[in-house]
Amino acid sequence: MSKPSQPNAVLVAIRTPRMTAEELESSLQELSRLVKTLGYTVVGRVTQKRSSDKYAAVLGQGKLAELAQWTGGSGKIESAFERPKHKAASKFEGADEDITEESDDESDGDEADDTSEVASGPREQAQIVIVDCDLSPSQLKNLERAAGVPVLDRTGVIIEIFSRHARTRAARLQVEIARLNYLAPRLRETGGGSERQGGGVGGKGAGETSLELDKRRIRDRMKELREELAAIGDEHQTRRARREHELTVALVGYTNAGKSSLMRAMTGSEVLVADKLFATLDTTIRPLYPDTRPKVLLSDTVGFIKKLPHDLVASFKSTLDEAANASLLLFVVDASDPSFRSQLEVTRKVLAEVGATESPGLLVLNKRDRLSPEELAALKSEYPDAVLLSTRSKEDLQALRERIMGYFESDMVDEDLRIPFTAQGVMAEIRAKMRILFEAYDADGLTVRVRSTPENLTAIKKKLAR
Repeated sequence: MSKPSQPNAVLVAIRTPRMTAEELESSLQELSRLVKTLGYTVVGRVTQKRSSDKYAAVLGQGKLAELAQWTGGSGKIESAFERPKHKAASKFEGADEDITEESDDESDGDEADDTSEVASGPREQAQIVIVDCDLSPSQLKNLERAAGVPVLDRTGVIIEIFSRHARTRAARLQVEIARLNYLAPRLRETGGGSERQGGGVGGKGAGETSLELDKRRIRDRMKELREELAAIGDEHQTRRARREHELTVALVGYTNAGKSSLMRAMTGSEVLVADKLFATLDTTIRPLYPDTRPKVLLSDTVGFIKKLPHDLVASFKSTLDEAANASLLLFVVDASDPSFRSQLEVTRKVLAEVGATESPGLLVLNKRDRLSPEELAALKSEYPDAVLLSTRSKEDLQALRERIMGYFESDMVDEDLRIPFTAQGVMAEIRAKMRILFEAYDADGLTVRVRSTPENLTAIKKKLAR
């Protein structure tokens, strides 16, 4: 049998009482896309109704056995080592095991209603288990013992994808901080803990354990990373200060909603476009093309996702500050995705976490070419102020461009300026920052009617008065 080109993965999910069947299916579909982006092939699912996802091994005994059929594991939580038991405790060993199993297997009675995918005949063996929730260090280790293969939770998958897609120095630092935050509490379960050195004068006392050394190294490394990131953040702040009087538009939205495709179409720049989750992690800033007067800068930002790890949100705060400081936010959603409303809510929630709630926004319903006429009519009725577009349509892109410029020009003023021939440097600045509506030359200079922001107009008048 030939080895598969991509390793296989089996998904595990818990449906708690507060979760509907539709929400569970939507979350699993999203997890499947995450796993595909990571380079695995999903061969099966194991799901179970439980009152909570806080049980020792997440799944009950019956579902652990089913999971083991996919992975070739034992299906049981076998201790990595046997601890010596006190004689008195051993008398009650059997009774304690019965109580533990009954408690851990509380919800197995609901298994008949579960939606586990069961293959007929021999199953494809999975080399990894992916769990659609966050796992504690002990849950992670228990599942690995039962499955016999490595286990990743949802946060671990997202951090791994971020780690692979980070290209700039800032993005790599941000992801590394989040990865170390994720790794630190899980060191306890790696089997370390032996003493590295003797302690005290004369060799008395315990020395620093390998676990303590590893944790200290992580703390020291995180301190270094944060200092480097702070220095880069200062550079970003300096660049933002230079753009303080520029008109800026930030593309925000769910991952894979089409932000990078829209960025390329509106600016003519060669930004990365890929049908993958989190293909873009680094902020890209380009002017609208063809050039506008005044110039408008468009920035592409990292995409969001449900259950986005808080450490990643915190780490990418400096990147997301581009959205917080934008003159206008374009909320880009994939209108062909039935769950785009909940995705839009996730986007607004994450932006609120980084303080990007003051900037005005415009909803862009992307991928209209995938919708039927009836669906388009319904969306127009539901979101009358939104822009429906396809990045393949020049007419749609021109309509969005006009909406953007119309928004900015609504706060602009028209005024006539008299420019003497001796102030040609001022005229160059006017052409760069203002829209010229009319110009006429005479023997002493020219008269221009401009449309501009009040701030730029005031600055030009000061130069002309000198």
